[in-house]
Amino acid sequence: MPGISSVTVYCGSANGADPRYPDLARRLGKAIARRGWRTVYGGGNVGLMGQVASSARDHGGKVQGVMPHFLREIEGVHEGIENRYTDNMHQRKQALLDEADGLIVLPGGIGTLEEAVETLSWAKLSLHRKPMAFLSENNYWQPFFVLVDHMIEGGFLPPSFRQLMANTNSPDAALDALSERAIILD
Repeated sequence: MPGISSVTVYCGSANGADPRYPDLARRLGKAIARRGWRTVYGGGNVGLMGQVASSARDHGGKVQGVMPHFLREIEGVHEGIENRYTDNMHQRKQALLDEADGLIVLPGGIGTLEEAVETLSWAKLSLHRKPMAFLSENNYWQPFFVLVDHMIEGGFLPPSFRQLMANTNSPDAALDALSERAIILD
C-alpha cells in the first residue's frame, strides 16, 4: 500500500441527538480535503453523510458517493460530487471498501456499525489490509471497544485484533492513525 489517498467514511444517515456530531463530520470532511485525499462515502445527502460530503467538496476535495439505486429517493442525491450507483447494499459495501486506502467510522446507527464490523471481519480473515479508525470526540464508540475487549478476554478474538483499528478523538488524529497504520499493515 503506497499510502493514503482515498478514505471511506462510514457514518449515520441522521445527524444524531448531539449537535457535536454534524460539526465533527464537517471538520472531518475539511481535514480530508486539506490533505488532498478523496472522500468516499455512502452517497446520501442527509445526516452525517451529507455533512462530510458537503464539507469535503466545499473545501476543494474530491468526493465520491456510492449508493444503491433504491436509496436515491430516500436519501437524496448529493450534487457536485461523483456519484456511483449499485444494485444492492452488498455491492455498495464492497465498492466502499474497494475505493478506500483507509476507513474512518463516525457516529452512526446500526448500518454504520454493520459496515464497520463487516470490514473488520474481512480484515481478520485477511481479505484486506486497510487501516480503520473510529472517530468520536465524546467517546461515542467507547462501548464498542469495551465489547471488543470483552471478546478478546473471552477468547473469541486474538489480542492482535485491536491493532486493526484505532480509537481516535479528532479528525487529524484519525487521519494520522490511518497513515501510521497503513505503513504497519503494508
